[in-house]
Formats: sequence, C-alpha cells, structure tokens
Amino acid sequence: MTAGRFITFEGGEGAGKSTQILALADHLTAAGIETVTTREPGGTPGAEAIRDLLIAPGHPDWLPETEALLQYAARKDHVQKKILPALEAGKWVLSDRFADSTLAYQGFAQGLGYEFVHRLHEIIFDDFQPDLTVVLDLPVETGLARAKSRAGDAPESENRFERMDRGFHENLRTAFQEIAHYAPERCVIINAAKTQSDVAEAIWTAVTEKFEITA
Repeated sequence: MTAGRFITFEGGEGAGKSTQILALADHLTAAGIETVTTREPGGTPGAEAIRDLLIAPGHPDWLPETEALLQYAARKDHVQKKILPALEAGKWVLSDRFADSTLAYQGFAQGLGYEFVHRLHEIIFDDFQPDLTVVLDLPVETGLARAKSRAGDAPESENRFERMDRGFHENLRTAFQEIAHYAPERCVIINAAKTQSDVAEAIWTAVTEKFEITA
C-alpha cells in the first residue's frame, strides 16, 4: 500500500476553502482515491476542545504567543490521531487550514514573527509538512463581503477575525502570498475571485499535475 497525500487549503476570510475541499474530495473519489476531510483548529475531540477555547463566546483576549501555543497543541493531537493514521492507511487528507495559518495569522498579521512560529513547528513536528498547499487568493474586500453574506449561518464567535480592520486582512493576504512565494515546491496560488467551478477546475489541474493523476 502506498502512503497517502496531505493537501492543505489556506487563505483569508471568505476565500471558499470548505467549498473547494468538498469539490476536490469529489474529484479524488471519482478517481478512485479515498479521502479524509478535516479542519484546523479541530479534527479530533481533543483539538475541537481547544478550538472551543479559542473561539467560544466570551473567549479571553489571548496574546499571540498563547494563541499560537494553543493552535499547536490542537495541531499535535490532530496530526497524531487523525492525519498520520489516515496517511499511513493510504488515504488522502484534505485539511481546511494547517501550520501556514498560524504563521500568517499569529506570525505575520498579529506580529509574533516568522522565527517564533517556525521554531515552534520545528520543535513539535520536525520537518513534517503538507505535500501540497492550495492558497486561495482574492481581494480583501471580496473575501470580507463573502464572509459577511454567510455570517448569519455562523456563531458570532466564529467571525472574530472577520471583524478585524482592513489593515489586518491586507497583512494576512500578503502573508499567504509570501508563504507561497518562498515555498513554490509545496504551494500553489489559485485565483479565488473566479466562479466556484472555475476555482475547482484550477485546483484539480494543479493536483493532477503535482501528483500525476490520470483520470
């Protein structure tokens, strides 16, 4: 049995990650590839409990360092109990966010710095990284408008980053672009301002080229 593949989806608010993960899962399933979809923070009972700490109503005003540590505590549980077992079983894991989100949100947009987050990742995971990271990129105003349109379906606590000022979101977009620029062998930037079907097709093309899928 060959090992599975680990694909992560990154991007700012309203980028459409969850929608595109489901679309890619459908493509892979049709190609005969078993997939597991998951999210961060979360994905396992322990990680979901930490997610509640991060986003629960009336949550503390966490320092960036504290939030990064909580994110990595959840990530460790997620990787050990869900991601690695699935990969070892030959399944493909599609995750809505992973370590790049901590680097972008806490490292760049909240000012913690690249070195702190990189060192934290290295201590906990050594060189473990996704096989492919899809960065969904779109103008800030477009993403926030999309996020606002769906806000009625989500708990208020889930939207706290959406309520940050425009400068925060511009920094976030720049952070994801820079992450992709410095890791071109792992990351692909997809124009998420296009229609859902066009975005899904662009992602599928990137995946088939990266992993030489013929289907």
